[in-house]
Amino acid sequence: MDTTEAARRTDRGLPGQPFSHPSRHVCAVSLWLLSLVLFRQSLIGLARLSFQDERSSHLLLIPLMSACFLFLQRKTIFQCPRWCPSIGVALILAAAVSWFALRTPLSRLDNADRLSGAASTIVLAWIGVFILSYGMGAFKAGAFPLLFLLLMIPLPIAFADKFVSWLQKGSAETCYALFRLVGVPFVRHGFQFSLPGVDIEVAEQCSGIHSALALFIAGLLLQHVLLKGPGKKIFFVLCIVPIAIFKNALRIVTIAWLGIHVNADFFHGQLHKQGGLPFAALAMLMLGILLWLLRRPQLNSKLAGTEM
Repeated sequence: MDTTEAARRTDRGLPGQPFSHPSRHVCAVSLWLLSLVLFRQSLIGLARLSFQDERSSHLLLIPLMSACFLFLQRKTIFQCPRWCPSIGVALILAAAVSWFALRTPLSRLDNADRLSGAASTIVLAWIGVFILSYGMGAFKAGAFPLLFLLLMIPLPIAFADKFVSWLQKGSAETCYALFRLVGVPFVRHGFQFSLPGVDIEVAEQCSGIHSALALFIAGLLLQHVLLKGPGKKIFFVLCIVPIAIFKNALRIVTIAWLGIHVNADFFHGQLHKQGGLPFAALAMLMLGILLWLLRRPQLNSKLAGTEM
């Protein structure tokens, strides 16, 4: 086979050829850089939001994490690339139409909601660029890092408020159970607990949404790297938020117990203001134990038999 025919087969991404072709990378990088220029205002807004809102502090890290996973898994993802203009161009056009069609409606919304809509369009365009350049086969192989980009979309205000409320209620119910378990006398009024000598409230700022989001992102990465099989992965992901709620409630109860029985300064000390690290480490330990259990051969065989 001559050099010209080999180049054609490589460019079409036929089996047995090098895993990629320079023109695909040139196309992908060029279109991605163009998107940075076109979406620069929204990207700057997302960067500012990540520094101003604790619910969005992770936004800047998501594209970097996604790019790292694409690079680490490049031999698998780009093993057999094929041009796919039918789907790729369609997604890019859908992103462009959405971008221009939603500019006026989004301008009337709050900053977070406006950036949520803009980020959705950006992610759609980036996925379209990837499929155009590398094809659906590469998209399926790299589905996790590409869909991971969805986490760079800020939570809409209405959804974020409901999520905070849900975390707040979960933390309050878990605090109720833990107070009873450790034998601390109390009277409960909704989110407020009247303890000996002090009243505490599980307020919205005590919901632990920032740590819950961080734990959720860490859990997603861990299950992708360390677990096999959809059953175990889904079960692990479903356990992340309950663990985050338990961790948050344990922190509240621990501070309350220390404030009552050791020193009242604990109610306003460093453990209350900046003491989340030990409890975050405990939550990661719980995730690690759960991972260990799910990776055990005996448990894996039982789950495999259940999924059959």
